[in-house]
Amino acid sequence: MRVVLLGPPGAGKGTQARMLEGKLHAPQIASGDLLRAAVRNQTPLGLQAKAFMDKGALVPDELVLGMIEERLKQTDARSGFILDGFPRTLSQAQSLGEILKRRNEGIDKVIAITVPDEEIVKRISGRRTCRACGAMYHLTYEPPRQKNVCNSCGGELYQREDDAEQTVRARLRVYASSTKPLLDYYGAAGLLAEIAGMGRPEEIEHRLMNALGID
Repeated sequence: MRVVLLGPPGAGKGTQARMLEGKLHAPQIASGDLLRAAVRNQTPLGLQAKAFMDKGALVPDELVLGMIEERLKQTDARSGFILDGFPRTLSQAQSLGEILKRRNEGIDKVIAITVPDEEIVKRISGRRTCRACGAMYHLTYEPPRQKNVCNSCGGELYQREDDAEQTVRARLRVYASSTKPLLDYYGAAGLLAEIAGMGRPEEIEHRLMNALGID
């Protein structure tokens, strides 16, 4: 099965994609992970992407799509895959469709995980990271035993710039504006299902499996 998982940052796409990976015996493919791996391994596409990243510029769609296409050629993705948070825009969705068409394949289902903005802000802005060891905490869901102190190494906990409320709200506005055409596109194709992303991971998993028609 070939599945696309969409949703705002903090919606739990990664958690559900990893669950699906085991259920469908198909790899989770996240564009951000591919990009970091390509840069780390100094692949030709990775070196091109790094030139943009070093300047603080967005990596062009053609490079990201090139990495996606290379990943889909690998043996474990031949019978299916879970695209985690990709495509992000209508143009990416159309280009992905062309890539799959060349392979005589297509998307089976697109699942959009919906979570209210205020909940997303709460989930992300509550994160704290240890400066020393990188351990992650959450002020509400997984607080440290001592305020602003890492349980593991005693390092100082801080809020990453990406996790600040103002930044999160800006990311949500970008997501909303870029994703609406994407949802319309997949909806018109009869591929879209929307599920609520509130509740325990097991509850969301149950909704997701129902949307995929899997018992």
